[in-house]
Amino acid sequence: MTQYLLGLDAGNTMTKVVLFDLQGREVESVRRRNPILFPAPGHTERDPQAMWDDLCSAVRELLDLGGVSPDQIAAVSVSGYGAGLYLVDAQGRAIRPGIMSTDSRVSDLLAGWDRTGLGHRNGLRVQQRLWTGQTAPLLAWLSAHELEAVAASHAVLFCKDYLRAQLCGDISTDLTDAGIAGLLDVATGSYPNDFYQELGLSDWQAKLPTVGACTDIVGEVSPAAAQATGLRPGTPVVRGLVDVCAAALASGVRDPSQLSVIAGTFSISSTLHATPRLCTLPLLQTAYPVGGYFLASEGSATSASNFEWYCKSILGPEAANHAAGLGKSIYEVCGERVCQVMDRTNDILFFPFLFGGPSGAPAGLLGLKAEHDGADVLRAIFEGIVFSHKLDTDALLSGADSAKVSSIRLAGGAVNSGVWCQMFADILGLPVEVTEGNEVGARGTAICAAVAMGIYANLEEAMKHMVRVTRVYEPHPKRQAAYARKFKAFQQLAQALPGLCGPHD
Repeated sequence: MTQYLLGLDAGNTMTKVVLFDLQGREVESVRRRNPILFPAPGHTERDPQAMWDDLCSAVRELLDLGGVSPDQIAAVSVSGYGAGLYLVDAQGRAIRPGIMSTDSRVSDLLAGWDRTGLGHRNGLRVQQRLWTGQTAPLLAWLSAHELEAVAASHAVLFCKDYLRAQLCGDISTDLTDAGIAGLLDVATGSYPNDFYQELGLSDWQAKLPTVGACTDIVGEVSPAAAQATGLRPGTPVVRGLVDVCAAALASGVRDPSQLSVIAGTFSISSTLHATPRLCTLPLLQTAYPVGGYFLASEGSATSASNFEWYCKSILGPEAANHAAGLGKSIYEVCGERVCQVMDRTNDILFFPFLFGGPSGAPAGLLGLKAEHDGADVLRAIFEGIVFSHKLDTDALLSGADSAKVSSIRLAGGAVNSGVWCQMFADILGLPVEVTEGNEVGARGTAICAAVAMGIYANLEEAMKHMVRVTRVYEPHPKRQAAYARKFKAFQQLAQALPGLCGPHD
């Protein structure tokens, strides 16, 4: 009987349910959009029960679409967005809405920590900068504002861990999620007492989840979860890992010469290091489950989510319907339009800061003229998003302890457009390699499941069999030079925009 692996990936905007064969090929996939709750300014939350219910219906739909028997699922594993938090009781049930990594309620709290030196000092203890969507400052906020929720909580979990708890009752996390959440001494893989004491978080230490390997089998699909999902009771459940590391695994990132770039809701650029970076603290840093490396990342909410906003809010649903009627994605159709105007002059600059820019820089288009059309605007949007990625990669690749990279493994929505992939090569100045398939988060956690089930001896072996490079884009010298000039203007204006467009009396 043919066996399959089920990878579940709950991101900031979508939950993806993907069926893979044992060679990592996508057999079938189903998506569900995750609605965002905005209970107060700066607060972004998610209804955990609704997310679980949607995942259950997606699994049932996938089993029907794929014509696969639940008995053919060898194992299931989960990935999810990093940081934020889910507070649960002893049975793994959420006691309040989940907080997302896009939340900014702790801005004033972090500013206070920075003024007193608490932020930098304790960032060194977890080997990364403290930021708004991170779990530790959110715990401090909850201690100050939601004492009832604190008292009722049994454990602090992350997105993938909450979903896994519903599948099998396991309450734990892995090194990658706990690391990116900023809760671990990344170098030792332990919770640092001084960090919790100095930040006033000691009461939370007993609620922190136990940490285990991403390839551990931690339980079986329970009878209740089986009834909800259509999966077979007793199906092995594997712990899994955070989406940033899952995407790097699924892109075949295995040595420090490779730069992992994810163009999704967030712009995420990551490099591998033999020891944690300390000279220049990255935004995110965590253990990587291959080669004993550590993964350092820079990122911002300035990537393909800006393009998706444009498609939804400006182009409207008819654009997506038109693309679907052609049997293509909206990325492909828009990419084809951009290809048609690549050889004509375009000085339009798009600032992809719809979800927040550097120092509060606003989003916008600059340089529009009457002769421009929608294809020119789309090209500027594609370019502006890559320029913002370059801001992150330039920061990541600076400093005495930065990695020396020679190629890029690109993942996320942008890989659906060949012209966009070429822009990444031209603007970042490195060859871009794209791997087979679309759902890298789900594939990364399916790779973990393959190792857990003994299909492959370790993650390195699994990557060799389950990851295949299908496209390579080399930098175009002429366009590289032109983009260098345009990026300089983008960078200068992005720095000036907060002062030009800030609050006025």
